[in-house]
Amino acid sequence: MYPEWELNQRKADGKSLEECLVEKLIQQGMTVTTAESCTGGLIAGTLVNVPGASDVLNEGYITYSNEAKERLVGVSHDTLEQYGAVSEQTAREMAEGAVKAAKADVGLSSTGIAGPGGGTKEKPVGLVYVGCSVRGKTAVKECRFSGDRMENRLNTVQTALAMALEMLG
Repeated sequence: MYPEWELNQRKADGKSLEECLVEKLIQQGMTVTTAESCTGGLIAGTLVNVPGASDVLNEGYITYSNEAKERLVGVSHDTLEQYGAVSEQTAREMAEGAVKAAKADVGLSSTGIAGPGGGTKEKPVGLVYVGCSVRGKTAVKECRFSGDRMENRLNTVQTALAMALEMLG
């Protein structure tokens, strides 16, 4: 049974974003990896709901701490010091670093403040950066979600999957 949020994300042909992404990656002979902070593995977990995901997803990284962002996916300590974990720069380095670490074609990253606490005036609850790197081209989207913690995480997953589909063409 799919939760209500997922049913709302289904495309006109009845396929979910994750089904479409896995299908497209298989068709293009590409692999995907993730570097996740605020989603805590939910992007990868959503992809593995799809039969055939093992053909395109070899590994992913949960990089909740700054130390893990540096060690696992090579985010620069200077980037974290200058811009913070929740930033466009960090999301970019996470996506690109995951691609390099996993030797994948596509990298998806998430870093943000899911809530309900942890926000500031400059970086409020719901601020999330989603990164997508496809064979050397990287895009980062700034999102401002207004749901509860789980809704913000689920919206982040959907944004990441949609970005990947868009960048893959």
